[in-house]
Amino acid sequence: MTDSSDLEGTTVGVFLAPEGSEEAEFTDPRDAVTDAGGTVDVLGSEPGEAETVNNDLEPGGSYEIDRTFEDAENEYDALIVPGGTVGADTLRTDDDAVDLLREHRSADKPVAVICHGPWLLVEADVVDGRTLTSYHSLETDVRNAGGEWVDEAVVVDDGVITSRNPDDLDAFCETLLKEFSTADS
Repeated sequence: MTDSSDLEGTTVGVFLAPEGSEEAEFTDPRDAVTDAGGTVDVLGSEPGEAETVNNDLEPGGSYEIDRTFEDAENEYDALIVPGGTVGADTLRTDDDAVDLLREHRSADKPVAVICHGPWLLVEADVVDGRTLTSYHSLETDVRNAGGEWVDEAVVVDDGVITSRNPDDLDAFCETLLKEFSTADS
């Protein structure tokens, strides 16, 4: 497992929709980064709190937004985008979220995206020529955006880490810690 200091000095932005982001897909990666010594900023559309969900339909917790997408600049070493059908759909319609992700990838910085989160990758136009995984219902979206979709727990393609669903969170978190640690060195 990852040494607690592997991400010391690394700052990670974790996206969170105003409502509808899948709680475990937000909290597990966030906690993995902080447990590995990294610093996390929760990024959202507006200041205040965001409401997560469990299994897309059940209320989750409420989490404070540290910075808005509009105020955040391309200063993060890595980004994480959780899924949740409503949350991911909301994020892909937020121009500031899309722009931040696009700028981040243009700088060749890593991003970890799970479940329905790859909708944001599609919207940011960073899918073409990449191999990704996601929740199975996004297969056509990924292919239409020029990517190759595969049914695997975790896929890493040149700094873009993708995963299918909450069942894959252990593998997703382990992989993003490894990739973020490598990118920082």
